[in-house]
Amino acid sequence: MELFANLAHGFVVAMSPINLLLCLIGALVGTLVGVLPGIGTIATVAMLLPITFGLPPVGALIMLAGIYYGAQYGGSTTSILVNIPGEATSVVTTLDGFQMAKRGRAGPALAIAAIGSFIAGCVATVLIAVLGAPLTKLALAFGPAEYFSLMVLGLIFAVVLAKGSVLKAIAMIVFGLLLSMVGSDIETGASRMSFNVPELADGLGFATVAMGVFGFAEIIRNLDAGAEMDRDLVQQKITGLMPTRKDMIDSAPAIARGTVLGSILGILPGGGAVIASFAAYTFEKKIAKDPSRFGRGAIEGVAAPESANNAAAQTSFIPLLTLGIPPNAVMALMVGAMTIHGIVPGPQVMQKQPDLVWGMIASMWIGNLMLLVINLPLVGIWVRLLRVPYRLLFPSIVIFCAIGIYSINNAPMDVVLAGAFGLLGYWLVKHDFEPAPLLLGMVLGPLMEENLRRALLISRGDWTVFTVRPLSAILLQIAILLLVVSLLPNMRKRRDEVFVESEN
Repeated sequence: MELFANLAHGFVVAMSPINLLLCLIGALVGTLVGVLPGIGTIATVAMLLPITFGLPPVGALIMLAGIYYGAQYGGSTTSILVNIPGEATSVVTTLDGFQMAKRGRAGPALAIAAIGSFIAGCVATVLIAVLGAPLTKLALAFGPAEYFSLMVLGLIFAVVLAKGSVLKAIAMIVFGLLLSMVGSDIETGASRMSFNVPELADGLGFATVAMGVFGFAEIIRNLDAGAEMDRDLVQQKITGLMPTRKDMIDSAPAIARGTVLGSILGILPGGGAVIASFAAYTFEKKIAKDPSRFGRGAIEGVAAPESANNAAAQTSFIPLLTLGIPPNAVMALMVGAMTIHGIVPGPQVMQKQPDLVWGMIASMWIGNLMLLVINLPLVGIWVRLLRVPYRLLFPSIVIFCAIGIYSINNAPMDVVLAGAFGLLGYWLVKHDFEPAPLLLGMVLGPLMEENLRRALLISRGDWTVFTVRPLSAILLQIAILLLVVSLLPNMRKRRDEVFVESEN
């Protein structure tokens, strides 16, 4: 009964005119970000962080959440119509979605993507509501040692689930932790790694790093690739939007499986929507009676990954809201948004600020309904936007990014740093380093350091505190086991297979 009372309270908060408007803006911007290749959710959320200064905390987070899960919807449009994924989460949708479009079935593909995303989003939101309170009670039993061990486990999950080399993922985590230490010591105030540069005295802003490594780097990468869209498909009028009865029967089990898989992987730190979509597609292909259909226009190849990425995008809010630990780069920026408004992420949020938590959960249902309405009838508008050449689009993106970074601290140096991190991010991508673990390490770094010091202070410098306390010891053992297993050659091969499906 308490759950229903909380949800009712959440809907009252979410249905206020200002929150409904911000939810709609988030859904629209998210869809636009998903549709237009080369912008990216992380860069957009980082760019809009300064705007949230003047908004109420609940409305600001509702809008940013809408951008995140809205982008999962929008990303499927370009994947299906022009074979260019608007979002990394929609890469695998291109395999069958584009083939369906070439056969004149773009309408059913877009409809199934939207319906699957809507169902998955609703189920994931139920999970957030159901699991939120129990996990919060569990989190309240955590001490500094347990929190430190949990964050170590989270970073190891990020390594295990990252694409590519395990060693490169570890390097990114360590680099992120080092970046988090730039500035002043949290206990003594002594300068660390600032090299007597006054602008680095307060440390590196995570929005500056995120905008550089993801926003500017993505622009450079797109300009370097010089990918041109298939204009013939963009000019076509999309007809026959509604899927047939056979389409619905074929895609229903794939939507269900994608939702379950995405919901689980979204909760895991380092998992998120990207690996969920790849894993769902791989799983569907493995269990199919005729795997050769995949890559040639199988509707299950659209339904499963689109359901999985939306479910994962929304369940990734669970560790953020209950434990205060961001499972991926976008959630790391959400931590930043909460900090801007003086909210300390963690188990206390659900108890002290129920309006924020339950209002956001209720807004996800409303947002998913808005997205279903936005995506199906307005496909024609989104397609017209694709006709804008990227060479005209990217200067405005760069200007908005620069304005966003400058407005946070009114510091020109932040724009310069973002540009430098943009070049670094481009180099990392070119050399097969995945940048997401870097941002995760950077956000979790200060929290890890604080809990490490608190645990050692309480134990009077006794390092065995992490192994003597049962829960902390179990978390560390799981982390070590996962790292060892991920380094085994056979496991590394299987791990990589999830991502190479898109190349077959």
